[in-house]
Amino acid sequence: MHHHSLERSRAYEAFVRANGDAVLRFLRRRADPQTADDVFSETMLVVWRRFDEVPDDALPWLYVTARNCLRNAERSARRQQRVIDRIITVDPPSETALDATADPREDCLRAALARLSKTDAEVLRLWAWEELGPQEIATVIEASVNAATIRLHRAKKKLRQEMEAVCPPLPAAPLEGGAR
Repeated sequence: MHHHSLERSRAYEAFVRANGDAVLRFLRRRADPQTADDVFSETMLVVWRRFDEVPDDALPWLYVTARNCLRNAERSARRQQRVIDRIITVDPPSETALDATADPREDCLRAALARLSKTDAEVLRLWAWEELGPQEIATVIEASVNAATIRLHRAKKKLRQEMEAVCPPLPAAPLEGGAR
């Protein structure tokens, strides 16, 4: 079906008016309000892109689409959480710091990552989010394995320095094995 853009826009708007609330309710039962709203927008974007494929019995199709969008959102949120966990475990904070939830570190981690060069940040993300080793990172950033290994090592060190600079100081605890 080829509508011209105006007709297509009108048909789409009418469609969203008719079905939007049901989709939003579906998402709100499955996610927090903020995520539900984000995923709703994402779902409606998919509907707009694939409007010609929407079957007459639209709701089941819409629910499947919404569920897929929600899954993708949850996956990326989990991936971000993994990154934070992995980066924090590279250099675990002292025991006393671990009792407090690791969450305030999340903001300072983001701030610290933002202060790194694009390549350093990318290397850390590949290592932590995508869980690649130096060999694979080398391929992605088009460097030798040796260069990638050094890069990763330096990026971790820089990230730690930036985190010390931007993060609230952790309660001091004696380092294991004396001074470094």
